[in-house]
Amino acid sequence: MLALCVALPAAVTARPAKSKGKQYTYRSVEGDPMQSRIYTLDNGLTVYMTVYREKPRIQTYIAVRVGAKNDPLETTGMAHYFEHLMFKGSEQFGTSDYAAEKPLLDSIEQLFEQYRRTDDDAERKAIYRQIDSLSNIASKIAIPNEYDKLMAVIGASGTNAWTSQDETVYTEDIPSNQIENWAKIQSDRFKHAVVRGFHTELETIYEEYNMSLTKDGNKVYYKMLEMLYPHHPYGMHTVLGRPEHLKNPSITNVINYYRSYYVPNNMAICLSGDFDPDEMIRVIDRYFGDMKPAAEIPALSFPREEPILSPREATVYGNDAEFLSIAWPIDGSSSIEDSDMASLAASILSNGKCGLLDVDIMQKQKMLDAEAYDDTNVDYGAMALYGYPKEGQSLDEVRSLLLAEVDKLRRGEFDASLIEATIANYKRAYMSYYESNRMRAMLFKNSFIAGTDWQTEVESLDRMAKITKDDIVAWVGRKMPADGYAVIYKLQGEDTSQKKIDKPQITPIETNRDAASQFLADVQSSEVEPLEPQFVDFDRDMAVVPLAEGVQMLYKRNEINDLFQMQYRIDLGTRYDPFI
Repeated sequence: MLALCVALPAAVTARPAKSKGKQYTYRSVEGDPMQSRIYTLDNGLTVYMTVYREKPRIQTYIAVRVGAKNDPLETTGMAHYFEHLMFKGSEQFGTSDYAAEKPLLDSIEQLFEQYRRTDDDAERKAIYRQIDSLSNIASKIAIPNEYDKLMAVIGASGTNAWTSQDETVYTEDIPSNQIENWAKIQSDRFKHAVVRGFHTELETIYEEYNMSLTKDGNKVYYKMLEMLYPHHPYGMHTVLGRPEHLKNPSITNVINYYRSYYVPNNMAICLSGDFDPDEMIRVIDRYFGDMKPAAEIPALSFPREEPILSPREATVYGNDAEFLSIAWPIDGSSSIEDSDMASLAASILSNGKCGLLDVDIMQKQKMLDAEAYDDTNVDYGAMALYGYPKEGQSLDEVRSLLLAEVDKLRRGEFDASLIEATIANYKRAYMSYYESNRMRAMLFKNSFIAGTDWQTEVESLDRMAKITKDDIVAWVGRKMPADGYAVIYKLQGEDTSQKKIDKPQITPIETNRDAASQFLADVQSSEVEPLEPQFVDFDRDMAVVPLAEGVQMLYKRNEINDLFQMQYRIDLGTRYDPFI
C-alpha cells in the first residue's frame, strides 16, 4: 500500500482538542502534510480528520471493517446485499409507520427462513407467494428512496457505497454547513437500520449477478483468487456470492451480521474538507457516541495457504478478446515489506514509459498489451501480470514473453534508477492527492481497513526510498519463484460453468412517491447558517509581474504542495486574426 510523502522523521503525538465542555484527545504525526487528527471515541469509533478549505464542501466516508470475506459460508453475498439494504432507511425514515410495519417485516423474515430450508418446489412457490403478498402490504407503509431525498435536501452529492473483500464503505460529499444534519441522518441509519424491501432488492442483486457473468475481467480475477487462496474466503466465493445462496437468502442472518459488525469499534469516519475539527468531533460524538460497541468482534480464522510449487493453470471462457493472466501470492497489507516491495516491483515491470514490459514488449510491439500490477488485500495479496496477444499470436507465446520479463527482474537486469524514478512518481501522485478531499479521505479509509498505524502511512515513501536494487532482487526471488505462480487463459467461447439466476415473479409494490416521514420533514425545516461566497480578488490574490512590453506574468503561489503549473497565453486566434 502506498501512503504519504514527507521529508521529516515522523513522531506520533497526542494532543487535547480545544473545545468547550468535554475534552477530546487526538493523535497526530509530525511531518504529516495533511496535518491529520485521529480521534477515538469512548465507544471505540475512530474518526480521521484533515482540513482542506479549497471549497465549502466535506468528503465523508463511513468505513466498516467487514466485507465479503466475513460472509457466512452458508449465505455468501451478505456483505454486499446488506450494503444495498442500508439505503432502505431506519425506524424513523423510509417508513410512514414503523410500529405497523414491523410485524409485517418480522413475518417476512420468518417466511424466508422457511423458504430457504424447503426443498419441494411447490412448497417453495407457495411460501414465496406469501412473502410477495406480505411484502406488497408492507410496501404501502414504506417510503422508498427517502434516504436519497434526505441527501438531496442537505445538498449532498456522490451518494454511493461499495463492498469489497475486506470493507464496506459509504460515501457522501456534503456542504460544510450541513454537518449536523449529515451526522443526524447517518447515525440514525447506522444505529437503527431496518431490513425492508428485501425481496424486491433481490431483483437488483440478481441482475447485478447476471451482469457479472458477462464481465470476463472479473471472472479472471476471481479465478486468480481461487487458485492462489483456495482455503481462504478470497478464493472461496465472490463479493456477489454464490447463486444458490442468493436464491435462498436469510434475513435473520443479515440482521445478525449487522449487529455483529456494524459496531463503533469496527468503524471509522473519514473526513476531509472545510470544517472546524473541534466542532466536528463534538457533533460526531453527540450523534455517534451512544452507539454500543461489541464486546467481541467475530474473528476470521483460516488455514495458512501452502506454497505453490508448480504452476497452477485454469481456463476461463467469455465473449471478450483473449488474454492471459499470471499471478504470484504475497502477504497482505499487514506485511509492510510485501506492500512496499510489490508496489515497486510492479512499477519497475510496467509504468507506462520505461518499465521492463514497456521497453521490451510494448515499444517493440511484441504484444497488443502487457501490464503488471500489485493487488494487496488485508490478508493476502498478489503480484500479477496480464498480456493481450497480437493477431496470430498464441497465449502460450504471451506467457513466455511475460515470464521472461519477470526472470529479468529476478536476475536484477534493470536500471537501479527506476527505483528513484518510481519514488518520484509516487511523490508527485500523492502531492496531487492532497489537492482532493476525496483522495485525502480515501487515504484515511485505506489505513483503517488495512489496520496500519497512520505513522506507518506517513513514513512510507521515506521508507521505500531506502529500498535498494539488491533488496528488490532478493524479494522477487523469494516471492515470485520461477514455478510458483497461477496462470489463467481467457479464451473466447461460451461459458457453460455459470448460469443466470431466474428472477421470481414479484407483484409491483407501492411507490408512495409523495409520502414523507416526520424525520424528513424535520431535516427540511432545519435552519443552517448560509454559506457565504468567496470571490477571487485579483489585486489581493494574484501577483502581476511585467516581463517585457506587452508581456506580463500572473502568479499565484501554491501553498498546498510543491507542484506547479505553467501556461502560456498568446493573443493569437480567431478573435485577433480574421485570417485564422
